[in-house]
Amino acid sequence: MIQYWLMKSEPGEVGIDDLLAAPGSTLPWTGVRNYQARNFMRDAMQVGDGILFYHSSCAQPGVAGLAVVASVAYPDPTQFDVNGKYFDPKATLEQPRWVSVDVRALEKTPLLALAQLRAMPELDDMLLLQKGSRLSITPVSSRQWRIIRDRLHAGAGD
Repeated sequence: MIQYWLMKSEPGEVGIDDLLAAPGSTLPWTGVRNYQARNFMRDAMQVGDGILFYHSSCAQPGVAGLAVVASVAYPDPTQFDVNGKYFDPKATLEQPRWVSVDVRALEKTPLLALAQLRAMPELDDMLLLQKGSRLSITPVSSRQWRIIRDRLHAGAGD
């Protein structure tokens, strides 16, 4: 059964354009250091699951494209890079603490801004829109996925 996710990325690190420009429009989703988000990748994500690619921590946050999960979870190599910002000294090759999945872009869409999402009463129950929600990966219901996908394809700027 296909599931749906919202995955946040800072466009200065990896934006939808970077994902589209990558070989095969696919990149590893590395650097997640929240246990709940990690558990979503490790325990729930499956190849083919839908992704709302969300630009965060920028002037205009919002859904910027659609993507799919392109691999099962595997150890995030950034946890072992002693000189990297995502290094985890407690992680070992035998017992990695963090995982990644590969993400493949499907399409860049007109930006559906956070303010527009908040203005859609049919999305009131969406985790992204809950007060205090800061997770970089959250599940999205199939109903929420259809509402947002349909709005994106109708033109988010309308």
